[in-house]
Order: sequence, then structure tokens, then C-alpha cells
Amino acid sequence: MSVEQLQQSPAWDDGAPGLGHVLTPGLDISHKVILYLEDISVSFDGFKALNKLSLAIDAGELRCIIGPNGAGKTTMMDVITGKTRPDSGTCFFGQTIDLTRMSEPEIAHAGIGRKFQKPTVFENHSVFVNLELAMRTDKRARTSLFARLDDDGRDRIADTLKLIRLDHEAGRLAGLLSHGQKQWLEIGMLLMQEPKLLLLDEPVAGMTDDETERTGELFKSLAGKHSLVVVEHDMAFIEQLGGKVTVLHEGSVLAEGDLATVQNDHRVIEVYLGR
Repeated sequence: MSVEQLQQSPAWDDGAPGLGHVLTPGLDISHKVILYLEDISVSFDGFKALNKLSLAIDAGELRCIIGPNGAGKTTMMDVITGKTRPDSGTCFFGQTIDLTRMSEPEIAHAGIGRKFQKPTVFENHSVFVNLELAMRTDKRARTSLFARLDDDGRDRIADTLKLIRLDHEAGRLAGLLSHGQKQWLEIGMLLMQEPKLLLLDEPVAGMTDDETERTGELFKSLAGKHSLVVVEHDMAFIEQLGGKVTVLHEGSVLAEGDLATVQNDHRVIEVYLGR
């Protein structure tokens, strides 16, 4: 769940009904695939943003998505998170959860977190409080009013602070952080929601070289525990991450493989790399 969703979403209760379209409790990844898109098509005023897009992401995988502007990368993430309804095709989270039948809050609650390019944090609150506000708990007003952070909650926040390398900034106002630190904080806020799948849109845009390298280390440490889909243009960063790369063009998959393979694909060279 993004910070915008956290600010706007209705109150929830982990034990309450409301995920009416999730037919099975928990996430079924018995086939080792956490996300499966098949023949997804989306049109806007006659323009096909996605054209029978098919894609599978394995559980614990770190996948990079690249492609020229207009290739369909953002629309793909909009479909996965429920912001855009496809004209046709299927999109499943695990084996049983049909994302095309769910609302944005339901999808976030099911275990999909999305980070947009521009970091959005609660700037007038401390780093610690940002993580506390993002924690996956009962958010009903009365419960929140009388809630007290327990030892387990404090431990979770402390662990997340160390993971995102902001443990020495816990008491600092989020608005005073550097751009890169705000990006890490927002990633930490997503992690407090305990997502199974993270969608990350150009996460290193505007970062220094050192911040970019640290972000790569963070993502690689998260892979395995979480599945990550990273949309990025920075080829050096993609090379640092390693793993499989998917190239989108005109709303469908053009090529897949490791970075060296797709960089040497004549179709990719023609439409994306400009060589």
C-alpha cells in the first residue's frame, strides 16, 4: 500500500470480512508463481496501452522491467494494483486470488505494495512515527485512539530501521531527510505492511551513486523474503541487481533474459537502446 492509499483507505480490521473476492485464506504459491498475467489488454481512447500482455513472476524473485516511454510499464502496475481495469485477460496473485475482481484497498491488504517514483512520506512526523503509522494493524478510529505500541511492534520498527539504514535517524523529521533517505523510508513503510509482492517504480531516480548502490543492496537482501518487480531505466542499477529482465514494447513482452541477453537482442537494440 502506498502512503496515498494509507491516507485515503477506509479503516480495516485484519479479522473482519470485506475481502469478498478473495476466495481462499492466505496466498497459494504452491506452483512457485506469485503473479500471473495472461493476455492482458488495456485501451485508452483507441490507444492500446497493453496488448495481450502475458507475464509470470516467481515467488521470491527480483524482476526488472524495462522499456521505452509508452511501452505499458505503468499501466501494467496499475492493472496489478487495481487502479486500472483490463479490457480483457486475467491477473492472478498466487493460484486463487483474481486481482481483476478486487478494489485497490483489497489488493493492498492481500499483500501487494506499490511504491511510486516520487517518495511520499509524512514529512511533519519522525521517521519512527512514519513506520508506526504504516504498521499493519487494526486502523479503526477507536482502536487507534487507545492503541499502545507493544514490544513486538517496537522490535519490528527497530528491525526495519536497520534494514533501510535509518536507525540513526529514527527521531528525525521525515521532511528533513535527503531524497534517497525518503525513498528508503517509504520502502520501509511498505515493508511494515508485510507485503508478499513489492512493485517499485524507478526507485533510484534522483539518487546519488552511493544511495543507488545502497538501494541495490537493500533490494537484493529483500529478494527471497519478498517478490520484487522493479521498473527502472538505470542500466547500471539493473546490472547490479542481476536476475531476469523483461523488456516491454507497445504493451507486450518483447524479450526476456539476463541483462546481457536482452541488451544483445537486435529487437531491443532497435526499439529501446538506440544502437
